[in-house]
Parts: sequence; C-alpha cells; structure tokens
Amino acid sequence: MSELISKAKKIKKATDILKTLTTKEKNHAILKISEEIEKNSEFILKENKKDVKLAEEKGLKKALIDRLELNEKRINGMIEACKTVVNLKDPVGEIYDSFLREDGLRISKVRVPIGVVGIIYESRPNVTLEATILALKSGNTVLLRGGSDAINSNKAIVKAIKEGLRKSNLPETAIEIIENTDRRLVDEMLKLNEYIDLIIPRGGKGLIDFVVKNSTVPVLETGVGICHIYVDESANIERSVKIIDNAKTQRPGTCNTVETVLIHKNISKKILPELKSALERKSVEIRGCEKTVDIINVKNATEEDWATEYLDLILSIKIVENFNEAIEHIKKYSTGHSESILTENYFNAMKFIEQIDSAAVYVNASTRFTDGGEFGMGAEMGISTQKMHARGPVGLKELTTYKYIIFGNYNVRE
Repeated sequence: MSELISKAKKIKKATDILKTLTTKEKNHAILKISEEIEKNSEFILKENKKDVKLAEEKGLKKALIDRLELNEKRINGMIEACKTVVNLKDPVGEIYDSFLREDGLRISKVRVPIGVVGIIYESRPNVTLEATILALKSGNTVLLRGGSDAINSNKAIVKAIKEGLRKSNLPETAIEIIENTDRRLVDEMLKLNEYIDLIIPRGGKGLIDFVVKNSTVPVLETGVGICHIYVDESANIERSVKIIDNAKTQRPGTCNTVETVLIHKNISKKILPELKSALERKSVEIRGCEKTVDIINVKNATEEDWATEYLDLILSIKIVENFNEAIEHIKKYSTGHSESILTENYFNAMKFIEQIDSAAVYVNASTRFTDGGEFGMGAEMGISTQKMHARGPVGLKELTTYKYIIFGNYNVRE
C-alpha cells in the first residue's frame, strides 16, 4: 500500500472524531499546537535553513525564497495565528436558516464540516500550520502535499502539530503530510474521491490549472493573482505613489501583489516621475506602454506582460485614455483576484465597484489587504477566485458545508 493511500485511509477514519469535537476541545488542541510550535521553533528554523540553502543553490528568485524562508518573526506570526483562530467563532453547528411548517415539521439548515480537505501547495511552510488550525477549528481533517522546496520545513512543523494533537488526546492522524515529493502522487491524490472530500490548490498558475483540469475530487480553486490598480485622474498623487509602492514591494512574491498599474492620461505626467523614483529605490523593474516610455525611461512592455503574474519586483504600467479603457483592460487580463481604484471621484469609485467582478475590489487601498488575517479570519486556506461555494479569503465558514436537520412528530407525507 502506498504512503498516500495509507495516510488517506487513516485521515478518513479520524474525521469521525473531529466532526464531533466541542469548541472547547478544538481550541484546547490549537493552543497545544501553538505551544509545540514555540517549543520546537529552533528545530523548525534549522530545518527551514536547509530548504532555503537548497533553493539558493537551485537559483530560485529572491521573491520565491522570501516565501519559503521562516524567521523568528514569522514563527511568532504562526503562533499568533493559532491564538486568533481560537478566538474566532466556531461555525460548526450554526443554524443559518430554520422554519416551522404547519404540520409541525421543523426544518433547519445547519453548518457542518466538509470532511477530509486535501491541500496541494508550493513553497510556503506557514500554510502547513494555517491549513491545520483552520481545518481543526472547522471540524475537518487535512491531508497535506507541500512542495519539494519546503519539505524539511513542512515535516518539522507537522511533527510539532502531531505532538500538540497527542497532548490534547486527539488522533495524530487528523493531519497527515505526504513526504514523498514525486509529482506523480499529485495526480493520484486528485483521484481519491473515496477518501478526500475537497481539494484546495495553493500555488502558481501551472499547479492550479493542473489540479482543476485533472481532479475528480471537487476543487476549491485559489486563483493566480494578476492584480490591478487604476489611478484615476482625480487621485491624490503622493498617497497613490505610497499605495502602489506598498502593493508592489511589501512582499512581491504573494498573490495579492499588484502586477499592473493603469494611469489616466491626464495625471500621467505628474505621477510617473514620482512613481518611478519611489519604485527604483526598491529595485523595481518597470515595463511601460509606449506612452509611458515617452514620459519616463523604462523598458517597453509586451502583450505578454499584461497577462503575467510576476511574483517578483517587476511592474507593468499602462496609460489609458479614460475610465472605460481601464475597466476594459482589467476585464481582459484580470484573474478575478483583487483590483483597486485610486480616486477622489465618488461616482467613478462606485462605478468601478459595480463593473469589476473580482473577489476583492478596493477603493483607495492597497491590494495587499486581500488576506485572511487582514480580513479578521485569523488565517486562510487561500484566496478563492471562483464564484461557487467560496470567494476571496477561505476561512472557517468557507471550510464548512451544510445539511438539513428535520424534527417531526411521526409525520408522514400526504
């Protein structure tokens, strides 16, 4: 029996226990997990250094290594995420619709766990913990298949998590990680309908497209982030430059980082020199349309640039004739993740919100806020860009489904 099938069977069995846990029991386990993460932080960081060293030897981009790297601050962030999730309302058992029929039947719609959630993700070790605590709080078990670049970090984190579960008298098999990094196992995992109830891919376009195309297990699609910021002609220049700087450079390897900035022609000559100066201080490579290149000395953008998620310190800039051209550009190239308008015009702001059909639409704010922690969810399984079941940051409620519970008094249908 393969490692994948063996662990899938164990985790399926553990769902019977997880779905019956009280909120108190789940919170106790999450706090125990946070204690073990803190206690084993030196070992986790030591294992992470192995992954980072190998990534550097492979020549991975700096932004991707940043996603992989753990440090004391990020470990503390993981511990805080545990505490935040503990303080969140448990969605399981919530009645969000109920009515009484004339014949006495009480019909209620109640939140319940999904079951076994499979997470296929790339080089972000913090996902290992976040996925676990969200699954646990929502009454689910989780089967993890992380990227090979982070295998040492992931195994170290899972070891601490399992110890926390053991000390909480919960089955350690509530979380399992596939240690075999053979990519063929991903395809096999996508066909395990008998054991897995939902697959969530977290990573680049190649991974997500592969999962969506090949999975027979239902998929909650977390999309690629080609995020846009449109600078309207009424925008405050100084504040707009700060927002674009933040959206591009705070953590360029994330899916909520801006990749394309659209600028109204009437403000372009004023904002572009200031924007170029600010971004070049952060080593950002700018690629501009012909009109942009006429104003500032930058590389020429190609058609491919508008459709690229760089995950790097690269930004495409296009000057547009008017509001409508900006909208049409976003509609053509957006992946449905996050878009923002910078404007002092209330009408344009409302029109932007109405016409842009992305998971998160901002007015005068950085796209970097599209995040479970920033949205008060404590952590997230990913950012869903689909429209069914869940959209935007996937938190506790999004990891539940519902069932109808009907109470009667020996009723029969006439």
